[in-house]
Amino acid sequence: MRCMIGEKEAKKLDMIPVSNNTVSRRIDAMSEDILATLVSRVKKSEFYSLQVDESTDVANLANLLLYVRYLFEGTVQEDFLFCRPLATRTTGQKIFNLIDVFMRTNGIDWERCVGICTDGAKSMTGKHTGLIAHIRRVCPSISWLHCSIHREALAAKNMPADLLAVLNDAVKLVNFIKARPLNSRIFTLLCNEMGSEHKSLLLHTEVHWLSRGKVLTRLFELRHELQQFFEENPFDLASSMHDEDFLKRLAYLADIFSALNELNLSLQGVSVTVFNTQDRIEAMIKKLRFWASCVSGNTHLCFPTLHEFLGENDVDLGEHVKSLIIEHLNQLAEHLRKHFPPMDTSRAWIRNPFEVSLPVPQLSFHEQEQLIERVFIWITLSQNICFQQHLFSLKVDMSGFLQISLSCLCVEYSLIFIWGCAGKKVWEPLL
Repeated sequence: MRCMIGEKEAKKLDMIPVSNNTVSRRIDAMSEDILATLVSRVKKSEFYSLQVDESTDVANLANLLLYVRYLFEGTVQEDFLFCRPLATRTTGQKIFNLIDVFMRTNGIDWERCVGICTDGAKSMTGKHTGLIAHIRRVCPSISWLHCSIHREALAAKNMPADLLAVLNDAVKLVNFIKARPLNSRIFTLLCNEMGSEHKSLLLHTEVHWLSRGKVLTRLFELRHELQQFFEENPFDLASSMHDEDFLKRLAYLADIFSALNELNLSLQGVSVTVFNTQDRIEAMIKKLRFWASCVSGNTHLCFPTLHEFLGENDVDLGEHVKSLIIEHLNQLAEHLRKHFPPMDTSRAWIRNPFEVSLPVPQLSFHEQEQLIERVFIWITLSQNICFQQHLFSLKVDMSGFLQISLSCLCVEYSLIFIWGCAGKKVWEPLL
């Protein structure tokens, strides 16, 4: 309110006495208005798709969250549709009944639902009793997509036994301090005395997929504080904080899970499509294989925490840890490929219809005629304006985008030119 009308007017409104019941009624009225507006938009949309998530909160209560993507005024919109509690079982039938009642109550047609995204749980994907099976009985043409973030998390779970042991020990070290209030307070005081940037560890939660990388990074950053803490507070795993091989593996895990966190976040957000997701996964697979070749050649710059640790202590990676890292990187690339197979090329025309080879079997005769017309209507514009604008952006942002130093290259500017649309050479340096 202060942002909308200013501090002075907001103070005047604060002076108006309003009971709790009045505030509650106003909130309910606003909620009903927002829901009515959203339902109206979805009903007017030619098509819509759903995203379903069933999760248990901190009170151990199961909740069903439903999101919708639809067309509104020529653009694709995404909104939160509802959150409903699941009082008893979380079966596919119960979940479907909850969604179906909402759809029928609000007059939303199932036939216009073209897609649904869920995780891979049995209650969602069961062949006969899963949510998807129930929805296909009322909407046979619907497409199902396995949540890309869930697939990425599944792929990241697999690792060599030695690295998994380090991860489990790291969680136990954190829990020893975080699960005991006295230990947590003592550790905070110790961090203050040592002038540490961070004052506490982070607690790992299995269902929070981003927590793993943050927990390991914080644990490694506070390793010196932990060494001091365990001298006065004995613990079975305290010796691991003085074990060089353990710390090497911990540093690597902190780096690789930080990279996976970045990948996870890049798969989220508004207007992210399956094409965006596939591109980022393909890039990650190539990076993992590149990193494996770097480690094989004794280059560790791709893992900054590990590289800094090796440099500070003037030690080598060691053949055992080196082989573990290479094995894990290759294994991770394989599991990402397993969960994200190459995309069907028959749908490539959706991404760039101007480069498609006709005919396209998925399109009708009339639709293919329209596609041909639009290709030739826009071909000149795409070659002239769009191409030159894109080329100019590359010229301006190349060094920042690619992060590649060109200082060692001798560029022959006289050989760099752009072909104009009229067939003439338009000389223009690109660097």
